[in-house]
Amino acid sequence: MAPVLEKKLLGAVGTGDTMENSNEDDEGQNLWSSILSEVSTRSSSKLPSGKNVLLFGEDGSGKTTLMSKLQGAEHNKKGRGLEYLYLNVQDEDIDDLTRCSVWILDGDLYHKGLLKFAVTAESLKDSLAVFVVDMSRPWTIMESLQKWTSVLREHVDKLRIPPEEMREMEQRMVKAFQEYVEPEEATPGSPQRRAPAAAGEDESVLLPLADNVLTHNLGIPMLIVCTKCDAVNVLEKEHDYKEEHFDFIQSHIRRFCLQYGAGLIYTSVKEEKNLDLLYKYMVHKIYDFQFSSPALVVEKDAVFIPSGWDNDKKICILHENFTTVRPEDPFEDFITKPPVRKLVHDKEISAEDEQVFLMKQQSLLAKQPATPTRGTESPARTASGSPRPTGRTGPTNVASVSPMTAVKKPDPNMKGAAANEGVLANFFNSLLSKKTGVPGSPGTPGAGAGAGTGTGVQGSAKKTGQKPGLTDVQAELDRMTRKPDSLVTANNTPATENEA
Repeated sequence: MAPVLEKKLLGAVGTGDTMENSNEDDEGQNLWSSILSEVSTRSSSKLPSGKNVLLFGEDGSGKTTLMSKLQGAEHNKKGRGLEYLYLNVQDEDIDDLTRCSVWILDGDLYHKGLLKFAVTAESLKDSLAVFVVDMSRPWTIMESLQKWTSVLREHVDKLRIPPEEMREMEQRMVKAFQEYVEPEEATPGSPQRRAPAAAGEDESVLLPLADNVLTHNLGIPMLIVCTKCDAVNVLEKEHDYKEEHFDFIQSHIRRFCLQYGAGLIYTSVKEEKNLDLLYKYMVHKIYDFQFSSPALVVEKDAVFIPSGWDNDKKICILHENFTTVRPEDPFEDFITKPPVRKLVHDKEISAEDEQVFLMKQQSLLAKQPATPTRGTESPARTASGSPRPTGRTGPTNVASVSPMTAVKKPDPNMKGAAANEGVLANFFNSLLSKKTGVPGSPGTPGAGAGAGTGTGVQGSAKKTGQKPGLTDVQAELDRMTRKPDSLVTANNTPATENEA
């Protein structure tokens, strides 16, 4: 009996052990299933990875400096080609941390082909495009926006995304623009995660888009960042910018934002203005965190306009301050590039210009001695040209000269009067010598040839008609000889002897 009882007892004990083991196995399976389900729920609530931020802008607009400031790193290194940075994003609700990739494209269009390494057809839907413009050079803003948005559109077209996926991305952009609600009216939810709203409320709130809204839909969220807004004071002082200049710039940028469904924010790294706001808005657009900051349009250097808030009526408020410009005027006609004054000033005092100036002066000095010789020749020409009446014969010539001498008689008080009278004395002596020789020369051969008495009468008539004019000239010459000029007296002496 004893062995049988032991077997029964052992069998009873064995069956109990097997029941306990089966219960433990069931509990273990339930524990593992609960752990796996918890891990799966946590993984679904974790921050997604693979998010990208694409930065476009001109050289010197502050792209790298801006992202380095948001990253918390202090370096002023300028990248070339395609630069890579990252932003640390933390979710305090679930204590999760992830990294958001930041790709900065060089300002040279030569490097636009490098976008294929930053954005692919799979990662485009997880990307945010940021266009950086420089407020210190406002005349380049609109041209820069047009250029870099066309570069992004060209790259998106090259990706050849299926039309169904592209249409879905575009519809998501339209819905996000229509679902924008003012932060005061938004329902409070998680500190970071946005609380989902009911479907019925969404359908009742959605409104159709205006004609000029999202006309250039690229399927990804976009943001325009205006850097170096601390230069507003410099533009007012040095370039005479007024309130309507900044309103005109803001009006054009906001209308551009409506076409692409983009947000707008003014920042300043130097004054650390709106940097924290920029980070929160970027995280909100990429990771769908809750965002509670309203639009800012009061301060001209700290503007913030989220995507979905703006419309044409709100932009028209800026047009009320326009006095010298119209809202439809071209941007480049009113916001013009000022002339560079400092560079011109430096060129004026440079050494090269000084040498050129000295060479010019040397050439002028080399040409200058030729001018006085011409001036000295002019009196000689007048003196040589004046005896033209000597070619004429007759007593009228001598009579016509005497009144001219009376009119043009030089002032005896002047220093050069003696020299001028000497010239006149020589002139009259030449006239007297010619006039006295003309009547006598034909008379002598005429007498030797046995001409008649008529010739002698004619010669005597000429002599008698010539005496009154000769006496006036002789009196004038006598007056000139009274001067203490030795030249005049020397010239007058032969004349008086010939006349005698």
